[in-house]
Amino acid sequence: MELINGLSPALLAGLIIALLATGVFAGILAGLLGVGGGIVIVPVLFHLFTFLDVDESVRMHLAVGTSLATIIPTSLRSARAHYHKGSLRPELFRALLPGVLLGVVLGVLLSGMFHGRVLTGIFALVALLVAINMAFKPRFNLGAGLPGRIGTTALGGMIGGFSTLMGIGGGTLSVPLLHALKVPMHQAVGTGAAIGIVISIPGAIGFIINGWGAPELLPLSLGYVNLLGLAIIVPATLLATPWGVNLAHAVDADRLRQLFALFLILTSLRMFLGLIS
Repeated sequence: MELINGLSPALLAGLIIALLATGVFAGILAGLLGVGGGIVIVPVLFHLFTFLDVDESVRMHLAVGTSLATIIPTSLRSARAHYHKGSLRPELFRALLPGVLLGVVLGVLLSGMFHGRVLTGIFALVALLVAINMAFKPRFNLGAGLPGRIGTTALGGMIGGFSTLMGIGGGTLSVPLLHALKVPMHQAVGTGAAIGIVISIPGAIGFIINGWGAPELLPLSLGYVNLLGLAIIVPATLLATPWGVNLAHAVDADRLRQLFALFLILTSLRMFLGLIS
């Protein structure tokens, strides 16, 4: 594959433009809809790497690892802002922390053993559930407050494990789960941002280690983290997020949320079809 031997100038320019567009798209949707960047970045990178004919054995690993690395600065920035606004609940974060860390470690270990098709299937399934939740906003109640120690550890483990395997921050899964436990939405969002730090840093390091020396990687990759993607996506996302916030006041956010849910559904179905074809 040409990409393995070295990028031609035209192909490099096209890759940079595509990565820049990915960051802008993720930033706008993050500001507009309040969704985490990973749920946008992973499917877009997956489609981009498919177009570039990146080998299937590393395609999803690269998308997930690169996404986790891009989440680090954005989650740090977001958590800091929520903390100063008082919307980060330290006691909730501390209670969930052991389970989240356990889930991240398990997710990293499993990602090293799973074929890319397994990671694709996991993302496709959970993304479909997230899309349904975004499109229809079903009401579900898990009780009032966190469950006991074992239940809270299991809840944190599920958030950390699936988020690591999917390359997403903690907010995509933790926010609806915490809200279903009667945590006010703004506190669920703030706490989810802090959880994203715990997931993204060790998760990205784990994907670097797991992918070290792997064949068929894109140039400028450190394990399963593509440094070119990281360097372009992060600034573009940080730049475009305020655009999405401003746009939210000028358009119907609920309709756009449904359109993004449709994008996730179509992406999920495309991934499923790719698995069975």
